[in-house]
Amino acid sequence: MRFTFVTLFSNLIDGYFQDSILSRAIDKNLFDINYINPRDFSLSKHKKVDDTAFGGGAGMLMSPQPLFDTLQSIRDEDADAYIIFATPVAKSFVQNDAKRLAHKKHIVFVSGRYEGIDERVIEEFGDEVFSIGDYILTGGELPSLVMCDAIVRNIDGVLGNSESLEVESFESELLEAPSFTKPQIYNEKDIPSEFLKGNHSKIRSLKSALSECKTSFFRPEKHLKHNTRKSYEK
Repeated sequence: MRFTFVTLFSNLIDGYFQDSILSRAIDKNLFDINYINPRDFSLSKHKKVDDTAFGGGAGMLMSPQPLFDTLQSIRDEDADAYIIFATPVAKSFVQNDAKRLAHKKHIVFVSGRYEGIDERVIEEFGDEVFSIGDYILTGGELPSLVMCDAIVRNIDGVLGNSESLEVESFESELLEAPSFTKPQIYNEKDIPSEFLKGNHSKIRSLKSALSECKTSFFRPEKHLKHNTRKSYEK
């Protein structure tokens, strides 16, 4: 699988792939990444990539020409490249999106800067647009990296133990249950005794109950959805 980051600041992204699971996956050729800077496509004398917004307002927008030419060059090379824009004014990126997009051959993440991107670029090239949350960031590099990480984890072979995916939060309607490791007692805090008895049926039941408690407290809307579905199934 291939990922292309269209960004003015590739160094903000590149370091994340230098260590741990993702680095090993790249070494195994499970996926690869590359970067394209829209400034390299700017036709202005000083390689400018931004301009003031029509209609007024503070800040600058990324202007259409450099991005148009950048993305067109990608499409000319690979007609099947799947182009994603990170923007706060879009649907939320969720785990099912990560799993679905892991089957694409080439994903292009476009990272905006300043006050955003000229909408005509998104209309022309955007296959999908996503938000990672209801807050504003300095640029689109972090959202692009977050989405890439979530997608990569669903590529066969990236995780050493594929079962890890099955027990994570957002693989079901409930949040993942709390986890514990050695020592049994730390800072005068013990772990639930059921985890130590080896009765896997009771452990699963306890984990399910703890998942419900956690979901009810932190994400009541997910807990309500879970209970609603269960009532329909009865």
